[in-house]
Amino acid sequence: VQLQASGGGLVQPGGSLRLSCATSGRTGLINTMGWYRQAPGKQRELVAAITRGGSTNYADSVKGRFTISRDNAKNTVYLQMNSLKPEDTAVYYCNADQLMSVYWGQGTQVTVSS
Repeated sequence: VQLQASGGGLVQPGGSLRLSCATSGRTGLINTMGWYRQAPGKQRELVAAITRGGSTNYADSVKGRFTISRDNAKNTVYLQMNSLKPEDTAVYYCNADQLMSVYWGQGTQVTVSS
């Protein structure tokens, strides 16, 4: 399973970005897909996750601002990020779990700055 994240960039505080993570390979049994982020000097943390059935989980810091969604037919996961804050600046990674294995994408940089 390979994951390719895209959509990062530079945005002003209060702005929006939409991240996408496309999968390829043998992806028919992917269950949960998610987004993590890692800021400089900090540990990687969960941002949001979504199961194949559509159940979602969010970090408290992004609730009400970020929305995770997925297209099961394409095994693609999205992260709509609104009302971005400077503290959201980080490298964002997508991941997916399938048959007790976890796969990671390469990361996409999100910078929130005026």
